[in-house]
Amino acid sequence: MVYFRIFLSGMVIGIANAIPGVSGGTMAVVLNVYDRLISLVSLNLKKILRDLPFALLLVAGAGTGIVLFAKLMSGLFDSYPVPTTWFFMGLIVGSIPFIARRTRGTGSVPVKTVLGTIAVVVMIITVFFRPDEGAGQAITALDPAVFLFLFLASVAAAAAMIVPGLSGSFVFLMLGAYRTVIRAVSDMNLPILLPVALGAGAGLLAGAALIRFFLARRPDMVYAVILGLVVGSLVPVFPGLPATVPQGIVSAAVFAGGAVLSRLFSSTEKEGTLS
Repeated sequence: MVYFRIFLSGMVIGIANAIPGVSGGTMAVVLNVYDRLISLVSLNLKKILRDLPFALLLVAGAGTGIVLFAKLMSGLFDSYPVPTTWFFMGLIVGSIPFIARRTRGTGSVPVKTVLGTIAVVVMIITVFFRPDEGAGQAITALDPAVFLFLFLASVAAAAAMIVPGLSGSFVFLMLGAYRTVIRAVSDMNLPILLPVALGAGAGLLAGAALIRFFLARRPDMVYAVILGLVVGSLVPVFPGLPATVPQGIVSAAVFAGGAVLSRLFSSTEKEGTLS
């Protein structure tokens, strides 16, 4: 029963990471596996070997969740791109109060405000510099430029994945790589998945220790930056206004549903500590 619970926890974390705006790190805290997960990505080989069954079950569950959810997400984006994106925006908006609470601490409020503002500006700038994915279509062919883009995007997404309140798939969406990655998983496009896998591994190995270091010492400052990133992300994610009244009604409904769902996730979270 314990092993099944670990596998199921991994599946929930994997599904969360397949949804922009829902944080796999937050789900790990809710499911009470966050501390063990952080230890596994701390580059401490003894801890990893000691907790290897947990690691294998969690990874297997996460992979299962991502693969099972990828086809659904790809289909929704293809058939209903505007309402689907509005649902994701609702998820993002709903997570803002949770992240804002994490900015409370002993740090200087003006400094945190400046950090958050810079993060918002950075997110807005990404609108002008992110790669063109062919008018919103997924990239399906690999070349050197695509390899580098997907590798770097995966590094950033993997680092974000372990931060509660920030979604790895949201970073993919922010950088313009989400539809490419979700389609590649759905179609099992191995050439496209290769730089994604390499980047994810590099991001976890290189970024986990740094993120752990700052979260353990100045969590309020870190969350001030995260809050700015999340608020600013609404600009590049914005799909435009619905084209018809029915589409507008559906978009408003799913936006509200996404916001409520995100609030429910965060309201059930128990405060976790870094070990």
